[in-house]
Amino acid sequence: MEKNISPKKIVVKFGGSSLADHERLLKAVRAVVNEAKKGTKIAVVVSAMGKTTDVLMTTAKNTSNGKLEKKDLDDILSMGERTSIRIFAAALKTNGADATYFDPIDCNWPITTDEAFQNANPILQECELNIKERILPVLEKGIIPVVAGFIGKTKDGKITTLGRGGSDTTAFILAQALNADQVVLVTDADGIMSADPKIVPSPKRLPEINVNTLVGLADSGAKFIHSKALKYKPKNIDVKVISNAYGDLSKEGTLITGALATELDAEIAHPTPVAEITVIGNGLSANPQVITEIVQKVKENSMLLGMSMNTNSIILYVPQENNVDILINQIHDITISNKETIAMAVKKDLVFIKTSGVGLEETQGIIGRISENLRVNGINISGILTITSSILLFVDWNEKEKALTLIKNSIKKQ
Repeated sequence: MEKNISPKKIVVKFGGSSLADHERLLKAVRAVVNEAKKGTKIAVVVSAMGKTTDVLMTTAKNTSNGKLEKKDLDDILSMGERTSIRIFAAALKTNGADATYFDPIDCNWPITTDEAFQNANPILQECELNIKERILPVLEKGIIPVVAGFIGKTKDGKITTLGRGGSDTTAFILAQALNADQVVLVTDADGIMSADPKIVPSPKRLPEINVNTLVGLADSGAKFIHSKALKYKPKNIDVKVISNAYGDLSKEGTLITGALATELDAEIAHPTPVAEITVIGNGLSANPQVITEIVQKVKENSMLLGMSMNTNSIILYVPQENNVDILINQIHDITISNKETIAMAVKKDLVFIKTSGVGLEETQGIIGRISENLRVNGINISGILTITSSILLFVDWNEKEKALTLIKNSIKKQ
């Protein structure tokens, strides 16, 4: 006896550029209808059409003399998505699909948030329960639910907005609760690109990228997916980013895999002591060949745990293994044989502690709290680096347990 195969279940999000005019909107609608005809169960998340949110924001602020409260602005901004769901659901119906929309003013609205207006945080447990009770039964009946992205509602009924990447956040939360097979993000690009097409003329589409790599691009200002949204990406559900140009949800794009650690935490990132090698000079950064030569020696003999540099110096952090003295002598040879390098210094017996978690870059004063907590407890920071939602710290190896505890205490929610 053959086992019944459940229909494919996807969540599709259309960004504002994919709904910018009636032609694009109709292409988006037909893409959903054609996919539904294959038997796929689809939940749709829509953003405001085109630049609607920007227009609403500018108009509201320019007519309020700077006195507009955040909760009132959220109510105004929600009108973009609330208009989109009505148009999109109506268009689905006129194109042969059964559809219904979900609006935050209705009692069946699924996304519950806190009261951080303009940058609200979804209350995940309540959202998941709401989605399973209110969205899933609709989907199972073959009806296409159209949900306003970017918007939430507090427990007492006030409308909120989720901040940057808000519609992606909505799609990810829906996918998790619906146990979807995939999330499809429809944008004005072919997928996640190797660079911003507005800056680099011919970037390449990446066929696949892990979310931990992608968050580094998001943190550095690249306009792909905001890091706040990425922390809601479900662990076992792939996300596909495709272009709106084709009007086909089955088109290839970029697959985003994996999941992020959503809570800030600290750990000893290397099990053995670490050495810090500092090379100082004059105009060192003006000669990339010297830097390349130094890094190549590290590559040949060890591994690079961290590196920082400025105009006149470079600092390397490497495992303090048996061959570290060989590496130190080789780097010294490079130092004395180049006019840009003058001398080197070595500090041994350090511990490498990594603090990481999505939202780290938005946690104000986190580095200050960590460094001050270590200072008042008599622990000196030998080195500190920050990159892609992480802080890399190097302190005395003999203080490793004490330092780790102090750092963990520093990053607890205040």
